[in-house]
Amino acid sequence: MSGLKVRLFGKFSVVSGEQGTKGFDSGKPLELLCYLLLHRDQHHNRETLAGTLWESNSTSQSKKYLRQALWQLQNVIQNNENSFEAPILIIEPEWIRVNPKADLWLDIAEFEKIYKRAHGFQGWQLDAETIQALEYAVELYRDDILQGWYQDWALFERERFQNMFLSILDKLMVYCEAHGMYEKGISYGVRILSIDQARERTHQSLIRLHYLSGDRTAALRQYARCEEALHEELGVEPAKRTLELYEIVKTDEVLDPNPKSMPAPENQNPPEPLQIFIPNLMGQLKEIQWFLDNAQQRVQNDIETLEQVLSSQT
Repeated sequence: MSGLKVRLFGKFSVVSGEQGTKGFDSGKPLELLCYLLLHRDQHHNRETLAGTLWESNSTSQSKKYLRQALWQLQNVIQNNENSFEAPILIIEPEWIRVNPKADLWLDIAEFEKIYKRAHGFQGWQLDAETIQALEYAVELYRDDILQGWYQDWALFERERFQNMFLSILDKLMVYCEAHGMYEKGISYGVRILSIDQARERTHQSLIRLHYLSGDRTAALRQYARCEEALHEELGVEPAKRTLELYEIVKTDEVLDPNPKSMPAPENQNPPEPLQIFIPNLMGQLKEIQWFLDNAQQRVQNDIETLEQVLSSQT
């Protein structure tokens, strides 16, 4: 690849062709670039963008800082422009965006594409090709994005990608159990708990995987770790399903290795295509309803304000 290769997972890095690039490593220009890459499919109004990145400053001051950061970023890009077939950014008087035609490889873009491919399906429903793609997504996720950044937008994005990563690991664990790949499934579970040690569903899967692999002792120890983590972090007892699983292991009963036989949460069956579509549609409709209700309330407030003004003038 002759264009730009950008990694946001773990330590930020930019490579042009086979060579490292200079200048993409400091201050607000880097923050501006990362924000634009994370929202690469959008046109960004300059005033809104400035208010997001310099929220503690006045509108005029924040727009000035944006111009300065953009000028610095353009200089860095121009210093490396011999490697680029198309400009990385499209810059207009009122808006800025990442050029969709730029020769740009972005790790988070690859990661999101793979996540969307498997979204809405359980691990045991996925084919080998999709599982291979999920494994590649795990490789891409070298560490959390934007480490050391604590702006509100950065914290939101870090949590969003972390949740996607945990979901991918969940699917891989279920797939591994369904195909008897117990050790590999355990390695995914350990990685999940390194991020969220009180994630009970992961403890449940690890108990199952240890027990199915023939290590009853490890399964019992996993339950003890689950109980301790729930107590320390959340102050709660293990769920009924976790206790039932513990009793099966403790009494050395036979455990069905097929994850499809596990009771679904809230008495739901494994999702068929229609069962996947309807909840997604319902969520979208509820979101639209929230926006409409909110807009209606704002209109009502404005009407009442105008009526008060008119009343005071008569």
